Amino acid sequence: MAEKKSPGTKGYTLAAAFLFGGAICVLGQFLQNLYMNSGLDKKTASTTVAITLIAISAVLTGLNIYDKFSKVAGAGALVPITGFANAVAAPAMEYKTEGYIMGIGAKLFTIAGPVIVYGVAASAIYGLILYLMKTR
Repeated sequence: MAEKKSPGTKGYTLAAAFLFGGAICVLGQFLQNLYMNSGLDKKTASTTVAITLIAISAVLTGLNIYDKFSKVAGAGALVPITGFANAVAAPAMEYKTEGYIMGIGAKLFTIAGPVIVYGVAASAIYGLILYLMKTR
């Protein structure tokens, strides 16, 4: 029944995913080159690119533009950094009528919560292990 309702993969959806996903990556590379040419080192420029792409994705989600973009781009809109930012911002925007705390605040971590908790916990554990190894 699911296969019957599924639209299936067509050639143009694959091409759209490739083109739009590639365009996001090209934008990231352009931003990195721009930041490096403005005086940032490669590591700082890479971090700044990530922050910029997350901010752009979150703002476009808030303006309801990212959803329209993802309908055209298909899987290309799921480039990890922009897709994750959209996944964090979208539930919060959906429940904004319930207020800042119980709406936006509570739903902000619906999808991303487990990922963020794991990331913070893992980095704390790895940091502790590194600290213990360096002190010996």
